[in-house]
Amino acid sequence: MPMSKRILILGPESTGKSTLAEKLALHYADPWVPEVAREYLEKLDRPYTYEDLLQIGKQQMNLEDELALTATRFLFCDTDLRVIQVWSQHRFGKVDPWVLEEIARRTYDLILLCAPDLPWQEDPLREHPELEMRQHFFEFYQQLSKASGFPWVLISGEKAERLSTAIEAVESLIKE
Repeated sequence: MPMSKRILILGPESTGKSTLAEKLALHYADPWVPEVAREYLEKLDRPYTYEDLLQIGKQQMNLEDELALTATRFLFCDTDLRVIQVWSQHRFGKVDPWVLEEIARRTYDLILLCAPDLPWQEDPLREHPELEMRQHFFEFYQQLSKASGFPWVLISGEKAERLSTAIEAVESLIKE
């Protein structure tokens, strides 16, 4: 049985990643990997630490690997370790070597990079509503997407346009 293709959905906070992952999963009737950080941070009764980011990353990768076993054609990943890398570097000025090693080891068939052109959605777990910061993080994710060596597509516009662009990109994988 051929392995499913892994599609990574990446981008700054409040750019519609979870919504897009869920809609793609419904469209293709395949699983999506939700963001582990949300549940982890909601249970935390203190500010997160450098060590917490490593635990979040390990849990995220475990969930991704577990759900990959249930995928037939696609696995839609609402984040990966690049998010841990970005936040760790931004907040603590360093990145755990395990995170960087796993990023180098893991492969994705496509990255859907979400632009920060949707309105900010308030959320107590989100940290940077300022457009300048959202753009800063977007540029970091764009650099990481380019450096990954994986094909990537920019996802922008309103929600319907984003979904349409993402489906086009996924369909191009089917044709390959």
